[in-house]
Amino acid sequence: MRVRLAAAGAIVAAGVLLGAASVPAAAASNTLSADETGTVSTDGTVTLSGTYRCSVPSGSGPVFVASTVRTGDEGHGIGGTSARCDGAEHAWVNRGRVSGGTPVTPGSAKVEATLVQLNTRSGLPLPAILAADWHAVDLRPAKD
Repeated sequence: MRVRLAAAGAIVAAGVLLGAASVPAAAASNTLSADETGTVSTDGTVTLSGTYRCSVPSGSGPVFVASTVRTGDEGHGIGGTSARCDGAEHAWVNRGRVSGGTPVTPGSAKVEATLVQLNTRSGLPLPAILAADWHAVDLRPAKD
């Protein structure tokens, strides 16, 4: 009896370890990076860009690249781009005009980019973060 319990415990432990090992492998297929530079035009339009790669099952819900620029304590959403999840690397570019709050000006800021899927399996779209990147960004004047 003890041998069976020990064997069952070993099988369960192996399953847990194998399951845990497969999570990073799946997560590794979804990557996102934001460029270290962006632009700000005279009308306040911020442009951020970078690359992404994703692989998600077809029909499991749309995937988007969302981005935010932070200056001080304020964050401003800078558009969203529909992502194509075919396993290949793609470029993304998000543009948005900041309205309200402190205007964004050229100089140092922080960028937050998120690869997010709206999972529709339950009928109610729920966001699932597939990958994220955040770091300092140098916002340069756009060539208007």
